[in-house]
Amino acid sequence: MGGQAGGAPWYRAAPVRLHRYDPAWPVRYAEEAELLIHTLRDCLVAVEHVGSTSVPGLAAKPVIDILAAVRDFDGFSELVERLRGIGYTYTPESEADDPSRRVFRKGPEDLTRLRTHHLHITERDSHYWRRLIAFRDYLRSHPADADSYLALKRDLAARHAADSGCYTRDKRAFVREIERRAGIRAG
Repeated sequence: MGGQAGGAPWYRAAPVRLHRYDPAWPVRYAEEAELLIHTLRDCLVAVEHVGSTSVPGLAAKPVIDILAAVRDFDGFSELVERLRGIGYTYTPESEADDPSRRVFRKGPEDLTRLRTHHLHITERDSHYWRRLIAFRDYLRSHPADADSYLALKRDLAARHAADSGCYTRDKRAFVREIERRAGIRAG
């Protein structure tokens, strides 16, 4: 596969390296959220910091995950152009596992280097929205489970340092279990 996830020509995985929690991550999120609110002000309904960088104390890949809700996907091509203007690349190939979201990446053009931001756009109160918020909130309020998640992530990062697809895939069972505990049913 030549370092490409699933052979996809648009993607070459950066190595999986976890970083200790950085108190600058929420600041980086807030700065980017402000830029997104300004750029998408007429169609944006809500924006949230999600993913491991949003859980205080949790080690993570230093990529800021942002969840944004729009009223609907009418005028989506204009939204893509606006986001391109602030450095985001639309990656529709990332949506295969959940077509209710749209995925954008921001960061170096060299796709073997880690991106700086992942932007997930969906409609407010979609199943995808509820899943990501519930997972984040659960880990924030259940430190023992956050510690278990960290142990899993460290193990997977050691085993799959060169394959972020396997790293992500092998976290799914844990994530689904946390979603179940948080009251989110499979969608």
